[in-house]
Amino acid sequence: MNIISVTKENLEQEHICCAISNNKDCQVAAKKAWLAQRFADGLVFKKCDVRGKCFIEYIPAESAWYPISADGYMHINCYWVSGQFKGQGYSNLLLDECIKDSKEKGTKGLCVLSSNKKMPFLSDPGHLKYKGFTVADTAKPFFELMYLPFDSDAQKPCFKQCAKTPKIDEQGFVLFYTHQCPFTAKYVPIIENIAKAKSVPLMTVRFETKEEAQNAPAPSTSYCLFYNGEFVTNEILSDKKFEKLLTEKGL
Repeated sequence: MNIISVTKENLEQEHICCAISNNKDCQVAAKKAWLAQRFADGLVFKKCDVRGKCFIEYIPAESAWYPISADGYMHINCYWVSGQFKGQGYSNLLLDECIKDSKEKGTKGLCVLSSNKKMPFLSDPGHLKYKGFTVADTAKPFFELMYLPFDSDAQKPCFKQCAKTPKIDEQGFVLFYTHQCPFTAKYVPIIENIAKAKSVPLMTVRFETKEEAQNAPAPSTSYCLFYNGEFVTNEILSDKKFEKLLTEKGL
């Protein structure tokens, strides 16, 4: 199986896996625009030569859009092999390629956002542990920063204090998000429209720089929803899931 590196030069021609559609789709357009601006920061996007979810995306941790302290590490933004491509060795192939590339670049190791059990939109902790990753730090209510050091005495990465206990002062719903995940381009407007129709207070905040994301109030920056100051979820909500949440909140 060939591995393709998506670059600024071939970005418009390549399929980016997680959003299977054409370049005119809002999700694809948002993600490709985000990627185009990150390549200069050292972002790497590698995919197997298939049309589907079979890729790994990583970036020097100093430029990662996460509230972490991990100087010298490479941060995996997304590592996804699903559907018909699971169980065929593609995940090993992609991770091995990431490790090889990161070692050649002289990094201390890899780190990645995960959780204390398998959860949507977070890397699978079971698979990571099987591949040698261990927990470097934790943040409430379930986030884990996992790492794979290349040297046994490498300093552990950690969450920044601003994200250790997710909480904000604002009341009502507040959603922080980025276009690192293409699905936000589709689903954020959907819940904005639902909230408006139901007169539910909702403020959406899109992080547009790495500095904003690196000082986020929770570890998950692609999507992080709060209600009355308390963390609710990092899962990108569909219309049905958001309406269910409103019902649960009595709204």
